[in-house]
Amino acid sequence: MVQFPPVALLGGHLATGLADVTDDPAALDSEGFWAVAADFEGHLTCARFHDVRPIETGRLPAAPWRGPRAGEWTSSLSRPAYMDGVARIREHIAAGEVYQANLCRVVSAPVVPEADVVALSSLLVRHNPAPFAGVIRLPRHGVELATASPELFLRRTGRYVASGPIKGTGRTEADLLEKDYAENVMIVDLVRNDLGRVCVPGSVTVPDLCAVEKHPGLVHLVSMVRGRLREGVGWPELLAATFPPGSVTGAPKKSALEIIEALETSPRGPYCGGIGWVDADRGRGELAVGIRTFWIDRGEGLLKFGTGAGITWGSEPEREWEETELKARRLLAIAIGGP
Repeated sequence: MVQFPPVALLGGHLATGLADVTDDPAALDSEGFWAVAADFEGHLTCARFHDVRPIETGRLPAAPWRGPRAGEWTSSLSRPAYMDGVARIREHIAAGEVYQANLCRVVSAPVVPEADVVALSSLLVRHNPAPFAGVIRLPRHGVELATASPELFLRRTGRYVASGPIKGTGRTEADLLEKDYAENVMIVDLVRNDLGRVCVPGSVTVPDLCAVEKHPGLVHLVSMVRGRLREGVGWPELLAATFPPGSVTGAPKKSALEIIEALETSPRGPYCGGIGWVDADRGRGELAVGIRTFWIDRGEGLLKFGTGAGITWGSEPEREWEETELKARRLLAIAIGGP
C-alpha cells in the first residue's frame, strides 16, 4: 500500500511534521496547532503538527488524482428507500415527535491504492471553491478526507464563538420555498439553544438570519449565531454542547438523532461531523460542518461522499431526493476527473 505522509491544509494553514494524535478534546486547549476531524458518530481525531506556515493557494503538490469511473457509484439508500424515509419522517412530525430531521445517504465507489486526497482536494479548490475547503491526511490514523464545505460549525476567538447554520437549498434563489425559510429558522433556534448551554446568559444573538449565499451550482440560506463563552468553558464543553451540528441533525436534536439512527443504513463518518483547525496558543479555531466532503476508507477500498436534505412537514419526497442529487452532482463529477 502507498504510504502518504501526514499533512493538513486548513484555513490557509499548511501543517506538516506530525507531533501528536489524540481523541481527547482537552488537548485543543493546551498548546500548538491542531487539525481536527470529528465523525458524526462522535469519534474525534486531533492531530498536532510541528511545522505550520501560511499558504495562499489552497493547493499542495500531488500526483494526478486517480478517481473512480462514472457509473461506479452506489448509494446507501436507493431512491425508493430515501423517499420512503421522507414519508416516515413526516409521520414522526405528524405525531409531534420532531419538527424536522435531516435524512442522509452515503455514496461510494472503488478507489485505487494510489488515490490521494491531497490531489482530490486540489481539484475541489479549482472547480468548486468553498470558504472552508481543506484536507487532512493521516493514513495511519484512518483519516483521509478532502472537504469543500461551505458551512461554519464553530468559530472560536478567545471567549467568543459563532456558528453559521445552512438550511435551505435551491438551484437559484427563486427555487427557495417558504419551507426552506422555516427550516432555517428552526435550526437557528436549535443552535441558539446549544450555544446557550455554554455561553453567558443574554450574550447569544442572531446578527444574520436567512441570508442568501451563492455557491457553485446552487444557493443556500445561511444564518449566523454568536455568543460569549462562560468562564471555565473550553473545547470539551463547547463540543459537548453543540455536537453533532444542528443543521445536519434536526429539531429537537435528541428525537432527530433517534430517527436518523433508525432510517439511515450507513454510518456518516466524517460527513456531517466537524472538520477544521485549532490554534491553541492563540485561543482561536474554526471547524466546518463536514458537508461536501470526500473520504477514503482504505479498509473497504472505497471513496465515500455524503449527501442529504432536511425534512419538514412541507417536504415532498421526490423534491428532497432531487435536493440530495443537486448537492452531490457537481462534486461527484469532479471526483471522476472533471467539473
